[in-house]
Amino acid sequence: MGRGRAKAKQTKVARELKYQSLQTDFGALAKELHGEPDTPDSSAVDDEADEEYDQWSDYSESSRD
Repeated sequence: MGRGRAKAKQTKVARELKYQSLQTDFGALAKELHGEPDTPDSSAVDDEADEEYDQWSDYSESSRD
């Protein structure tokens, strides 16, 4: 009874996916599938995360002894 709108939206999305031309980056896909390391920029994000946790290291279990 109320399925008309939902079905119409699904049909619209399916048509867009079917007829939309996408530019696939096969090089990036191959790197992801083969597990090659990311660009150096991703390590900068890890360093920032480490710095964030470093500020709380004073409150860790080892400092309570």
